[in-house]
Amino acid sequence: MNSFQPIFFFFAVLAAACIMGIGIFIAERSLLGIIFSTIALLVTMGVGFMMKKRMREKGEI
Repeated sequence: MNSFQPIFFFFAVLAAACIMGIGIFIAERSLLGIIFSTIALLVTMGVGFMMKKRMREKGEI
């Protein structure tokens, strides 16, 4: 992957924000926030990996 691909950058930033959210909600002792951030992280990373696989199969990467 030689060129900059903004969609993957977006997913990486979003995943990092979810990880930061988990840390913030741990500090605030908010179980609901921890659960929401963890689910958002799993969804974000899952969608990113699925998109990368699909693009690799099409030969776009």
